[in-house]
Amino acid sequence: MRSKFTGLWQHPDFLKLWAGETVSLFGSQVTLLALPLTAVLVLDASPSEMGLLGAVEFLPFLVLSLFAGVWVDRLRRRPILISADFGRAILLASVPLAAAFNFLSMPYLYVVALLTGVLTVFFDVAYQSYLPSLVERQQLVEGNGKLEVSRSVAQIAGPGVAGTLVQLVTAPIAIAVDAVSFLLSALFLSFIKKAEPPKVKTSDKKTSIWKEIGEGLGVVLGNRVLRSIAGCTSTSNLFGNILQAVFTIYVIRELKLNAATLGLVLGVGSIGALLGALSSGWLARRLGLGRTIVISSGIFGVGNIFFVVTGGAPNLAIPLLIAGYFISSFSNPVYNINQVSLRQAITPHHLQGRMNASMRFMVWGTMPIGSIIGGLLGDAIGLWGTIVVGTVGSFLAVLWVFFSPVRALQSQPEPVVEETLTPAAS
Repeated sequence: MRSKFTGLWQHPDFLKLWAGETVSLFGSQVTLLALPLTAVLVLDASPSEMGLLGAVEFLPFLVLSLFAGVWVDRLRRRPILISADFGRAILLASVPLAAAFNFLSMPYLYVVALLTGVLTVFFDVAYQSYLPSLVERQQLVEGNGKLEVSRSVAQIAGPGVAGTLVQLVTAPIAIAVDAVSFLLSALFLSFIKKAEPPKVKTSDKKTSIWKEIGEGLGVVLGNRVLRSIAGCTSTSNLFGNILQAVFTIYVIRELKLNAATLGLVLGVGSIGALLGALSSGWLARRLGLGRTIVISSGIFGVGNIFFVVTGGAPNLAIPLLIAGYFISSFSNPVYNINQVSLRQAITPHHLQGRMNASMRFMVWGTMPIGSIIGGLLGDAIGLWGTIVVGTVGSFLAVLWVFFSPVRALQSQPEPVVEETLTPAAS
């Protein structure tokens, strides 16, 4: 039995998963900044074009998530993860090559973003479903916490590195760093030795893919806890992407910050994410699981207020942007670690893929809608006005979990052993 003081530090397979994801997260932070900067600085994109770029990246979550969940529950998950990493590496590596041969254009970026999004759908659904088969259920909070710490550190260091790379070698070439990170992630995943549990065969008859999709949606929509979490996250992502659709153009063109300064602002502000990841477990024990989820979701929009204020105080843009990102990045991991662990704990193993896919369909499916709305609003009412709309709307997210059974939860519920998840399981 592993010591409670060492936990997953003595779990070799989890450490490989963690190492691969950490490397990939650092690379993805580079692309997160370099891809929109490629559109703005190299291709002179308009607000509506930026909105469309964000939309096509997340459109696969709206179209494919439910189907991905069925395949993830039918197949072994590790090969899906490795294949998705290799595919994304190839796609991203094509961007600097296209720029070198003067082939780069907005339609080309749309295609790369769309295909990368397709592979990310399968990776993310398989990834969240794979963790519960790799570690014990009582270790899920620790495992998600460690992964979120990596995400937070990447958010701190990644944008600064990305901004500097964009200044030194141009935005398209900076994206090559992410391509390398996906290759390293695939390498670490290939070293994991633990075999996945055998798939549960619920019937000798072949099941319709539509029936399996319905089972996944039923898991989420039929449980008040999962349903409220889906509503909360969906609302936050919708209005967050309305804001993000115009944010890079707003900072570069109206606030007059360069790529390196923007990267520094995001990196310093994201220190809040590390603090949030490190304190998420302590806050849940101190305040109760439900209250922690409710309070952290209520803080979603507070950081955005500082982005709004920059419109009237452009000379203070840098400290205001840092403050806004600090607050937002603190609340996100506190919310995510606790709500993801809750979802994983109360869902039977054979439904993990479809539950996570249904969640992705709902919570990431609003992202392309938000990006398109944000781009259109940017052209219609201006960049700053669009940021105001995104900020006001983000405060609606907390209502879903405040008026739900989530608020009353003191700790993680006991693992579910039933074949199906019902409202009583919450």
